Amino acid sequence: MAVTALTRVSNGAYSNLQLNQLIDQSDISPRDAGLLTTIVYGVIQHRMTIDYQLKPFIKHPQKVAPWVNILLQTAVYQMQYLERVPKRAIFNETIQIAKQRGHEGIRRFVTGVLHQMDRVGLPDLDEITDPLERQAITYSMPKWLIESLTNQLGAAKTQSILASINQPANQSVRVATDQISLLEAQQALRDEGYDFEASQVAADGLVLKGKPANQATLFKNGQLTIQDESAMLPAESMALQPNMMVLDACAAPGGKTVQLAGQLSAASRGQVVALDIHEHKVKLIKQNAKRMHVNDRVVAQALDARKVGDVFEDETFDAILVDAPCSGIGLIRRKPEIRYEKQLTDVQALAKIQLSILDAVAKKVKINGIITYSTCTILNQENRDVVKAFLAQHPDFESVRVNTKHDLKGSRTTDYLEIYPDDYDSDGFFVSQFKRVR
Repeated sequence: MAVTALTRVSNGAYSNLQLNQLIDQSDISPRDAGLLTTIVYGVIQHRMTIDYQLKPFIKHPQKVAPWVNILLQTAVYQMQYLERVPKRAIFNETIQIAKQRGHEGIRRFVTGVLHQMDRVGLPDLDEITDPLERQAITYSMPKWLIESLTNQLGAAKTQSILASINQPANQSVRVATDQISLLEAQQALRDEGYDFEASQVAADGLVLKGKPANQATLFKNGQLTIQDESAMLPAESMALQPNMMVLDACAAPGGKTVQLAGQLSAASRGQVVALDIHEHKVKLIKQNAKRMHVNDRVVAQALDARKVGDVFEDETFDAILVDAPCSGIGLIRRKPEIRYEKQLTDVQALAKIQLSILDAVAKKVKINGIITYSTCTILNQENRDVVKAFLAQHPDFESVRVNTKHDLKGSRTTDYLEIYPDDYDSDGFFVSQFKRVR
């Protein structure tokens, strides 16, 4: 199943969706599902390391079928990173799969590679002489990304981020405190045997251990949603009033939309207008709003946020959230394949789109209203540089300080808030706010 999932991911599928689909379609035990998930994410996270270690044992890589290479990657991953899987089991399973999925020649090839690795040992990464190459191979991170982070954050912070991103992602959830108090939710989870701790990042967040969050009664009742702790901060920092008219300009799949709507009151006609460029994603927003019991306060529609001027009058909204499309580099722990898919040119192209969205929505917020700009990336080109460019082009706005309920990074000297993956073991995130002054 791991080889199947990884083969699909190598052809462009998302790892999390493939895993969910394979697990849902099978009757494997939770323990086996855990091992499957570990192998799939592990191979993706450490792919550059594993390929470097495999290279000396594959004389003609162009002749090896992609699935056979993936099969060998799963073997190396287990040998290197999983202490509780015996070597004989790794070898037996790998050879059996080669035999079942291939033919006798493939079985012999795979057997030969495994036994040669066992005899000779895997290459030592410390023998890589070029420091950048060694860092890239050790942490399985593209060189351009390491160079960008080092230039922007310094060597020590970059090293700390690299050391953290291949750790497992936390299972974090947000309690819908418009429906149930945090204490009541904690007691309900305790009664169902969940182990958890309060989030140190987001006021309504919990970090669950053990059982999957979507099995909880609270989740099934729409009083709990799966959301990263950092992703809760943009909506939390907006501190909306119940009667506000709010625009969520880039809303799908709707996690932040429902969080914003929870701060509003249907009785006082508060509303979130949620936009996405794709019709099928608008359906996801509507489903999310219905599941979380806020669909009476959410109007979702298909619209490119850069074209809001075609639909909405100036000064329509009290507050606007632009959770902009971005490279997603802050999500590497949760979506490990992102690191191999993006290039510096992608980041530069996205920065232009982000700025054009901000330009388009600027006139739609009322005077004294606030635009919140957020991304799930940690690169300055999409964060600080976009903020600087927007403020330079819009003298009618001024930067205001982003405040969170836990007063995160309270001693920082910047108005914007930067969360890196190594800060709190959450996703990397950026949040900034601009107030319209005239």
